[in-house]
Amino acid sequence: MPAATLGVEEEFLLLDRRTALPAPRAGQLQMAADHEPRLKCEAVDSELLQALVEVATPVCSSLEQVAAHLTSFRRSVRAAAHRVDCLLASTGGAPLMSEATVPVTGTQRYLEMRADAAQLVDEQLICGMHVHVAVPDRQAGAAALGRLRPWLPVLVALGANSPFWGGHDTGFASWRTVVFGRWPVSGPPPFLSGASHYEERVTALLGTGVIADRRQVYWQARLSDDYPTLEVRAPDVQLDVDSAVTIAGITRGLVVTALCEGRRGVPPLDPPTSLLHAAGWHAARHGLTADLVDPRTDTPLPAADVVGALLDRITPALKELGDVDRVTAGVQQLIVGGTGAARQRSALARGGTEGLLDLIAPRHPEPEAVAPGGSPSSGQTQQRDR
Repeated sequence: MPAATLGVEEEFLLLDRRTALPAPRAGQLQMAADHEPRLKCEAVDSELLQALVEVATPVCSSLEQVAAHLTSFRRSVRAAAHRVDCLLASTGGAPLMSEATVPVTGTQRYLEMRADAAQLVDEQLICGMHVHVAVPDRQAGAAALGRLRPWLPVLVALGANSPFWGGHDTGFASWRTVVFGRWPVSGPPPFLSGASHYEERVTALLGTGVIADRRQVYWQARLSDDYPTLEVRAPDVQLDVDSAVTIAGITRGLVVTALCEGRRGVPPLDPPTSLLHAAGWHAARHGLTADLVDPRTDTPLPAADVVGALLDRITPALKELGDVDRVTAGVQQLIVGGTGAARQRSALARGGTEGLLDLIAPRHPEPEAVAPGGSPSSGQTQQRDR
């Protein structure tokens, strides 16, 4: 089994240090990034709204490298945010909002999106985590996409980290999933048997005129158009690096398992897209605090049992990749300690808004981690594919 490389993109929300409201200072932060060691302005990418930024790891061969890069980036970007009087928040949705809208980043594409879907764009104060996993070619990648799609709701549940929105508890563990799911091409992808099937479906969507370009294919998992990777976009950005690394490890395990099953001719699961939508909505609603839909039977089971089934499925791949101990321990921590959403609610209950902010936007950096064989920020940058 080849050791599939991977890269991780993380989106963050900029909050004003005094008001905790979204602060449209992404451009200022990019300039401030030049003053941080091992971080340059080009390492911090802009997003649709000016209160959002994104960073991406280099291509990594191990979870240890992913952890080192994410730690380094979070540390440096947080320091750059402080230079422009902001907090860097690792939460999937804006906990507080003002009546004034956050301006879009001034590119032609983003301005056209704002003109086309004003209210929806104004509410894109959401942050996700995207995991790219290398695939041999588009044929294998599209087939693997079809095999891992039944497990996307479980990733939504494990990665849920956006319970609050605009000063209120939404009642959802991942409100970001609901907000992002309002785009016309979003949610779980349809079953796609291979590269030609994938291209037929995307070409048909473009032919409707409803979406402007291929980057608006916002499925929870998709093929990169620029690089030989399968990109999984289902989880919210994570509260901490350990949780992010766990999600990244699970995702790589799912992709490698799907590739291996494809080579062996194992028949894929193919639940109806409507059922996956329902399972995903339920996962976004509850996270790990209620039953999840078991993709093997399409029936409810305790969340821990469904997560256990996912781990059983990918354990051979995790063993081959050397990830089994780290991923298993990380999953156990999410089950026992709670997802980001559960931890956010606990922090608010214990310490009010200040307690919540201390959790999602800590003022003190995490200890530095160094990737084997180099500094945390060395290597080729993983390019964005939005």
